[in-house]
Amino acid sequence: MPVQEIADHSTFMKILEDAGDKLVIVDFYATWCGPCKQIAAPFKKLAEDPNYAHIVFAKLDVDANGETAEACGINCMPTFQFFHKTKKVGEFSGASKTKLVELLDNISEKIKNK
Repeated sequence: MPVQEIADHSTFMKILEDAGDKLVIVDFYATWCGPCKQIAAPFKKLAEDPNYAHIVFAKLDVDANGETAEACGINCMPTFQFFHKTKKVGEFSGASKTKLVELLDNISEKIKNK
């Protein structure tokens, strides 16, 4: 499934609500941010990986959607937040694909076992 772009706060809320029981991961990024650009392609590849088809991937440009970034407490980029049933269940800041996959697998497994 392609990465969904979150343009405004109502889109953000709709994605979280529409996900139902699925895990949602949101990449909070800035177009001028070097590490954000580094992690963009690996993030997109994860979204297209059939092993992660049960997860909703989304991106949010903090400069274009400051309202949501502020509401989510974003203060550095890239920051990845994980949501389940509209509640935040995890967060990671940085451009490490290894750490991102580790946390993604960890949270996904916890949700599956609930």
